Amino acid sequence: MKEFFRTHKHIWVASYALIYMPWFLWLESRANQPYHVIHMALDDMLPFVEYFIVPYFLWFLYVPAVFIYLFLKNKKEFYQYTIFSFTGMTLFLIISTIYPNGHLLRPTEFERQNIFTVCVQFLYQADTSTNIFPSLHVFNSVAAHMAVVNNDKLRRNLLIRGGSLVLMIAIILATMFLKQHSSLDVIAGILLGIVMDQLVYHTDFAALGEQRRQRKNRRKRVVVQ
Repeated sequence: MKEFFRTHKHIWVASYALIYMPWFLWLESRANQPYHVIHMALDDMLPFVEYFIVPYFLWFLYVPAVFIYLFLKNKKEFYQYTIFSFTGMTLFLIISTIYPNGHLLRPTEFERQNIFTVCVQFLYQADTSTNIFPSLHVFNSVAAHMAVVNNDKLRRNLLIRGGSLVLMIAIILATMFLKQHSSLDVIAGILLGIVMDQLVYHTDFAALGEQRRQRKNRRKRVVVQ
């Protein structure tokens, strides 16, 4: 065990849960208080489809699987992935704190009774329809897939890369067809994911800092002359 912690000191990142979980549970405890209703016309056009509960629940395996894989295999990419994910999750907490939000999309009864609707009922009981903007199910799915496609080994495996893409899309659709999120939550989650992807995987902050220093030095030389 000591050897594990010695070679995997980056496990300290998991302590973020000590911040996230109490904050999130506090937000959920305010579910009975007034909140801003999030709604788009598209929400009314999409039917409820209970079968999407399958990819929705697969999210709880998909996101941790990427987390664990990178934790064990690539410390640098693990840090990139957690920066990506935890930044969006923290923004979600802040937004939900200052802008309490929720939706009124959930069906009051189901046309069919089957194992899938039973699972949806369990989901509805366990998770309130508040604190939904942006959708973390969507955002973290984007984060997981971006981590996959930016890993040299995983992206070369067409089965893994393709499966990750299909699962990400299925999870995104599930949030809407299960009436867990408004389309606006989904759009916000995707856009936030795109922004974080550019910042984490496609921005060289060291180079930007060096350019800034060079411009500053040039201005100093001009002033001296």
